[in-house]
This record gives sequence, structure tokens and C-alpha cells, in this order.
Amino acid sequence: MTTCSRTLAIAAVVAFLPLPAVLAQGTREDYQRAQQFLPGNLRHRVYVADVIPHWIAEKNRFWYRKAGTKGTEFILVDAEQNASGPAFDHARLAASLSKAATREYQPTELPFDTFDYAKDGRSISLQVDGMPWTCQLENYECKREPEPVAGQYEQASPNKEWVAYVKEHDLYLRYAPTGEIVRLTHDGTESWDYATPIPSLRPMVAQGTQDVKQRPAVFWSPDSSKLVTYRMDTRSAGRFTNLQFVPTGQLRPKAFTVVYPLPGEVLPKADPIIFDVQKGKAIDVKTASLEIQFQGGPGFEWFPDSKAIYYQADDRGEKAIELRTVDSETGEQKVVVREKSDRYVDPGQTFFRFLRDSAELLWSSERDGWNHLYLYDQKTGSLKNQVTHGPWVVRQIVDVDEKSRRVYFLANGREKGEDPYQTHLYSVGLDGNNLMMLTPANANHTVSISPDHSCFVDNSSRPDLPGEAVLRNTKDGSPIRVLEQTDSSELLKTNWKFPEAFHGKAKDGTTDLYGLIWRPSNFDAAKKYPVIEMAYTGPQAFFVPKTFGAAMRGLPSVAELGFIVVMVDGRGTTGRSRAFHEFSYRNLGGAFEDHLVMIQQMIAQYPYMDATRVGIFGTSAGAYGAAHAMLVFPDFYKVGVAISGDHDARLDKAWWNELYQGFPVGPDYAEQSNVTMADRLQGRLLIEHGDIDDNVHVVETMRFADALIKANKDFDMLIVPNMYHGEGGNLYLVRRRWDYFVRNLLGVSPPSNFEIHEDREPLPGRPR
Repeated sequence: MTTCSRTLAIAAVVAFLPLPAVLAQGTREDYQRAQQFLPGNLRHRVYVADVIPHWIAEKNRFWYRKAGTKGTEFILVDAEQNASGPAFDHARLAASLSKAATREYQPTELPFDTFDYAKDGRSISLQVDGMPWTCQLENYECKREPEPVAGQYEQASPNKEWVAYVKEHDLYLRYAPTGEIVRLTHDGTESWDYATPIPSLRPMVAQGTQDVKQRPAVFWSPDSSKLVTYRMDTRSAGRFTNLQFVPTGQLRPKAFTVVYPLPGEVLPKADPIIFDVQKGKAIDVKTASLEIQFQGGPGFEWFPDSKAIYYQADDRGEKAIELRTVDSETGEQKVVVREKSDRYVDPGQTFFRFLRDSAELLWSSERDGWNHLYLYDQKTGSLKNQVTHGPWVVRQIVDVDEKSRRVYFLANGREKGEDPYQTHLYSVGLDGNNLMMLTPANANHTVSISPDHSCFVDNSSRPDLPGEAVLRNTKDGSPIRVLEQTDSSELLKTNWKFPEAFHGKAKDGTTDLYGLIWRPSNFDAAKKYPVIEMAYTGPQAFFVPKTFGAAMRGLPSVAELGFIVVMVDGRGTTGRSRAFHEFSYRNLGGAFEDHLVMIQQMIAQYPYMDATRVGIFGTSAGAYGAAHAMLVFPDFYKVGVAISGDHDARLDKAWWNELYQGFPVGPDYAEQSNVTMADRLQGRLLIEHGDIDDNVHVVETMRFADALIKANKDFDMLIVPNMYHGEGGNLYLVRRRWDYFVRNLLGVSPPSNFEIHEDREPLPGRPR
């Protein structure tokens, strides 16, 4: 989707809420101020310290890219010497690259985000516009390298001798030194082809054809002697057709059809197969066909010795997840761990790490009510011991030091007196003893550990704490050096205030919930402010920002228009106990009772929040939630904007809905659909959708609109040409959303056709 895409208003049936007798004018200043708070524009006034280290070989040296308010630079850090400096001479590199490429590049705006040092450290390799370059660091001579062995739609082996590709549904190899062609399969047919994942709509639209070309799904062994792939059968799977109304280069619309199984329907199936390139034979993996619930296909990983592969297989509805290993010589399969549940095993909360030296496995599970780590014997599949315990949540395995038999992991909810969603880095023995917390600051932490396990980079912040990036010792968490510090001083000069964390209770009156409140920079406690909630209740994660950078993305600009903006994580999302998480099971529509009572508690504490003027907006599942909240609580939520909404789970992708709404499909699918509840609408609702949405089909918004029309309800709708899922940075749609709340919730006329401008370089800082 491009920012200049034309937008077609399909319906605009107006039913104004009570507004002041005379609509106020003069909001252009508010819009101009709000524009400056968009993420791309904020980067010129705020530097967010977020160091993503690129570790060099097996050493504890690394480089990182610093995106400052006046440009970018690359920094090299030597942890052992406790020293840092430029990774190279930016001015000389820019001059040399400009000369060689016959284009002008500035030292603070180099045309790449990442690079690799040569093993001897004397040169770097990088890509400019998709093409490989090498620059010597002694004389700064830059030259473009030859085309890679594999083309755009090919997959090369690690030793670059073999190149895999798909032709007319079959898998082929090309021997790079001679160009010799080897045909591996002969029976591929349309919709039952080899090494071909289920494509999304995007590559079809990009290439302008239904017969999309893509890289083959081939997973090479480390020694390049074998590969594993699959044969995908989509013959019986359901499909959706998207009509691109305004395709490039022609007047007539263009139709694209994609495989898109719905809940309860027949799923595509993949049959794994191993090819021994050296011996010229195929080995079938001895397993039942793998069911594929959405786009893509199964993924496989090789063990370093190239003798076996492993992969994760899920039962339908995620009732069970298995970790399997396969002998690459025989195709014999073994289940190492099987995790099962009567409701679901959340794949987003399930992760693992093989321990090479001891043939053990670390596995995460919510089986005791909290997500924790368990140690298994890889060969026998037997449980050795539970590694972590307690009423808190392990979020990620960061590293394992097998020599000292300690695991480093991120977890939240253990530290008293903190927001329970804030992550810290911990280490513990694989026997479960000697737990240590290594990140002392009361903040959210993201980390990266050096290859030799001696140190780590710690990025820490909160929405109300700009934070810093510190290099620390893994032994005890002690600081080695401060790498970067967030600078918000220019922003604070505008009288802007940090967002405020809010702690309240759920509808049950006992469960603790957490939210965030944004106020405008010209906030006046003597005034009454309408409230806007940005909503997302998907059970796959939690969504209230927990870092300074994430809290600065988008919502401060909405507040500048004259609103109090809030976010809430209610029951049914992750980051807490299993019971907290399961609240949303077969209950995706029931989450908003928590949101309503939390906002009511905010209003009770802050009388300048107007309980009679509450709005809501969201995208995808957040759009379903925004519309659903208005249907369930029409006396509370008065104005809403729903973008790319999955308004009816019966018409949405199988995997997400079967996982969280439940499988088999039950009557709750229809009962909680916005389509079946359309007659409850009372407030002002704008629904938006893109014609080429490859995640949630536009049929969901169309069916919702049809139900609203049949119920004789007034609403507004935008069907947007050439828009995928969500607004996608379309500033016209951002402005229309602003206008909708300003006109219908704030009660004033927005400036006519205000054109928003935003620097497209995003604000640094990771989510949450």
C-alpha cells in the first residue's frame, strides 16, 4: 500500500451525537502539534537508547547502529577492553561508496542498516539496494560484488555448490560449478506441489500475477549433503478471492485467489521428505501428514552434525504440541516432548533449547499454572527436573552456558513492587538452584548475551522512565559501561508529560489489571476531556507499552488533539498466570467488561476525564474489539473506529480462531460475532478495510456492513484501494481517524483536508 492510495468512501450515513450548539473552530494548531508527535517526527526531538548488538564471531566485541536525532552512526564496542568508538570512518566510507555507486551518500545517512566484518577485520560486506558490496577498511576502496550464486527465487546450499528451485510444481537442483541440472521430483502438480509454501496475497500483488514466484521451502543440512522439504496438498482447502480495484497499469480490476482455510474446514496438508543429494535418493519422513492452518508451511532445523532434523508439530486447535526429531538416513521419527491441554497449548508461550554437550532439552510449559522451564533427557524424552518455579512467568530463553550449567532467561512478575509485566534477566542452574536476578533497575529489560557468556547488553526503560543501554557482567549483573542514554530533554521543554501507569481491578473485583494514560502537552486539569481507548485484546500477547520507545508510538499524537488516551490489558491476554490467560478461551468477545471497569476507575480518580464522552479504536482483533465494545456497552462507548476488523470468527483464519476461540467450532463463534449483534449499535462507528487485505479478508467488514444496513443502523465506512492489513502508514487514514473523533467525540469541526506530514524513518525503541 502506498501513502498516495486513493480512498473510496462506500457509505457515509450520518447520525450525530449531541454536540455543542456552535461547533468550535481553530483546531488547526492542535493538528499541527499532533503531527509533531507522530513517531517519525518525534525522532528529531527524542533519542531512544536501544542498542541491538551484532556480536563478532566468538569474541565479546560487537557493533550497533545508533539512530540519533541528527542521523545514524555505527559504533564498535570491545567489552574486554571496556572501549568503544566508530565502527569505521563514516566520512571516508560515504565518499568511497558515493564514487563507486555514482550516487551521493552522506556520512550520517549511509544506505545500509547492517554489515558484516570479514574474519580478519580488514573489510566489511554490506548490501545497497539488494546488491552486495565490499569495502576495505585500510584504503576505503568499495566495490560491487558479483551476483550471488542463487537468484531471487532460488535457495543455495551452505557451501554454495547446489541451488534449489521449483519449476512447474517440481523441485530441481543446479550444480553451480558446471550448471548441471538434477530433477529431484517428477509428480508435482498444481495445488499438490513440492517445496512450495502457501503464499500470501502480497507477492501476488507485487508481481501482478496469480502464479507467484517465491523461494523454495528448502532446509539444507549444515554439510550441504542433504535437504528437507515437503509436498504441499491444497487441493481440498478453501480459498478467498480478493479484487484489487485499482491495480497498476490497467483500468479493469484484478482478481487474486489465495488458500485461506476457515475454522472447521479441511486444512492443507504437507508431507515432509528428505533428499540425499550425494546419494541421489529420497527419504520419506515417517509421519502422518502435517496440517497447515494458514499461510507458509512447516519449518525444520538441522542438528549441527547433519545427522538429524527436528521440528515442532501441532494438533488441530493446538490441543497438543510435539517436538520431534528425525533420523536423516532412515526418516525414522521420535517424539521428544508432547505438551497437551484440554483447551490449548499456546505456541507463542512454548519455546525450547537443545543442549548439545549433554543431550538435554530445555522446554517451557504452563502446566503448573505459570510458564516455566523444564529439563528433559533428549534421548529418552524423560523429565529430569523443573528448572524454574513460582507465581511468575518465564518469557524467553536468552542463552545457556553448558560449561557452567546455567540458563539465562527473561521473566516477569517476580519482583515485588513493580509492574508485573516488566521483564528482567535471570540466571539459574539447570538443577533449579541458585537463581540470580541480573538487571537491577525497576524497568523493562531486553538483553543480548555475548557468545562467550561473559557480558550482556541491557536495554532498560519504562513509559515514564527514558532509560539507558548498559553493558553488564553476566556473573552478577554489575555494570561495565553505559553505552547509550535516552535523551528526551527537547521534548520535555514543550511541557509534555510522561504517560502514567494505572493499576486497577478487573470486573471480578480481585484481579489486578494494568493500563496506561496519555495526556496532551497543553493539559489543563480544570477542563473536561473526552477519553479514547486504543484497544487490542488478542490472547497471543499483552499490549500496553512497557518501554519508553513503545509508549511514544502514535498515541501521544492522538492526545494532542484534546483527548485523554488510555490502554488496558484485561484478563485473557498473556504475561500472567495460565488462569488469567484462559479467561478469553471461547470468550474473545467477553474481554471488554474489564476494560470498561478499568476506565471507570480512571474516571473516578481523575474527574477531568469525561464519562459521557468515551471513544475507542483498534486494528484487526482490536477492530473487532472496538466495534464489539460499542455493541455490548452502547451507553459507555459512544464513538468508534474499526480498522481491518475480523468481525466474525467464522470467516477468519483457522489457526488463530481455532486456537483461542476453540476447536471444534461451537455456537460461541456466532454468538460473539459482531455480525449477529449489529442491531445493538447506538453510537457513531467508522469501519475501514483494504481491498487486498491478506490477513483478514474484506468480506468480514462487508458482512458487518450488510448486517448494520439490514438493522437500519447509521454508520460510516471506507473501503481503501491497495491497502493490506491495517492503515500501513497511510497518513490520509490517520487524518480521517483524527477527524472522526474530533468531530464526533470532541464536538468541534476539524480543519478541512488537513494534510499530515511525517518523516518516514521510524522512532527507535522495541515494542513493550
